[in-house]
Amino acid sequence: MHCHDYQKGYTRREFLGKTSLGLGALALSGLMNPLQAFAPPVHSGLPHFPAKAKRVIYLFQSGGPSQQDIFDYKPLLNKMHGQEIPPSVKGEGRVTGMTAGQSSFPLVAGPFQFKQYGQSGAWISDLMPYLSQISDELCFIKSMHTDAINHDPAITFLQTGSQFPGRPSIGAWVSYGLGSDNENLPAFVVLVTKNQRGQPLYARLWGNGFLPSEHQGVQFRAGENPVLFLSNPPGVDAKSRRAQLDALKALQQQQLEHTQDPEVAAKIAQYEMAYRMQTSVPEIMDVSKEPEYIYDMYGPASRIPGSFAANALLARRLVERGVKFVQLYHQGWDAHGNAINNHRRQCTDVDQPTAALIMDLKQRGLLEDTLVIWSGEFGRTSYSQGKITPTEYGRDHHPSCFTLFMAGAGVKKGFSYGTTDDFSYNIVSNPVHVHDFQATLMHLLGIDHERFTFKYQGRRFRLTDVHGSVVHDILA
Repeated sequence: MHCHDYQKGYTRREFLGKTSLGLGALALSGLMNPLQAFAPPVHSGLPHFPAKAKRVIYLFQSGGPSQQDIFDYKPLLNKMHGQEIPPSVKGEGRVTGMTAGQSSFPLVAGPFQFKQYGQSGAWISDLMPYLSQISDELCFIKSMHTDAINHDPAITFLQTGSQFPGRPSIGAWVSYGLGSDNENLPAFVVLVTKNQRGQPLYARLWGNGFLPSEHQGVQFRAGENPVLFLSNPPGVDAKSRRAQLDALKALQQQQLEHTQDPEVAAKIAQYEMAYRMQTSVPEIMDVSKEPEYIYDMYGPASRIPGSFAANALLARRLVERGVKFVQLYHQGWDAHGNAINNHRRQCTDVDQPTAALIMDLKQRGLLEDTLVIWSGEFGRTSYSQGKITPTEYGRDHHPSCFTLFMAGAGVKKGFSYGTTDDFSYNIVSNPVHVHDFQATLMHLLGIDHERFTFKYQGRRFRLTDVHGSVVHDILA
């Protein structure tokens, strides 16, 4: 059964009847929990089965990290460095316009040294010294693949299940289906690394699409105003704002009775949430009381508001307080040239804070029901874009295989799934499509992705479109 009854056109009598004793009950529930009183109901019957993950932190690396330089060790690249990629390996697959005109496609091995770590023997390069030390907490999928070869459609595909704009993001689906665990904070929060150059990010990546607008991600920013337009204007105190909201709510309730438009209810819920966030957001953004050892764990950049490290620490604080889905975006991985320096800089930014976040969650007993995800939108080619020099090379986009890792709730520890060929160019075993990953993520949250739909324009949509299978082999 699907929860779209509130979208049907009711008469006024039917509408009042379906509010369980009418407006009196609505007013009473408003006193008890204003957020739930005016929000449209979440998807009926969820979760479909006991969830292993209660919350998610998704560390998205925008631009496409180079899998063969970080996690997918390929010693043959060292032996064949500078030689042409075999035609049997390259095949007739798509290439971008940036390398389509090349007459030569020389294989390139990075200068990074790989070693095996932990009881699992995970191969990790020296770009990630901190993650190397917690390798037995990680679950790698080395056979990810996607349909898109350029950044914008690839990021949109991974975050919404479609290459075309307009679909709800993963976090919006989770918010819509499972609701919030804290009435004073949004179910879905977005953090973007400050002053980081790279492929542009658009708000539609954390948008609600055709779901009610209250389920869109709320971006928290570093600085005096973490959430835009949340603070009262000059000359408006809390009492005046409360009176204004009460008057507005009364008008909107009349409009809701007349139109039965679910977006009116969503707007009321958003206004009420914003009012409560005026108190809750400053408290959660104030990290001054965090002990010194926490800053030492996350690294010196954790003291810089808006850095990846500071946002990773903030993500822990958010899930501690009941936020269901936290999305971090870190730009700058698009290494068409200067790949060595690019990846050294990028890995320095994210390595220590990512490892610290996982261990911080673990020491607080949160990792057992929090899922942490680290991925880009696709991988990089094993051949060089342009010429190889003694100090530099570039790598183009590569959708045919890339590496993703997870840690925490419901996934195997110290485990690697899927393999690529000797060039990290084609998948050899256990391919995992983007929709398979999304289906697995939903499964960990207790959701059957095939049954979790929303009817829009005459069709029932889901995150995984009409594809996707749960990857049971990675589940603990």
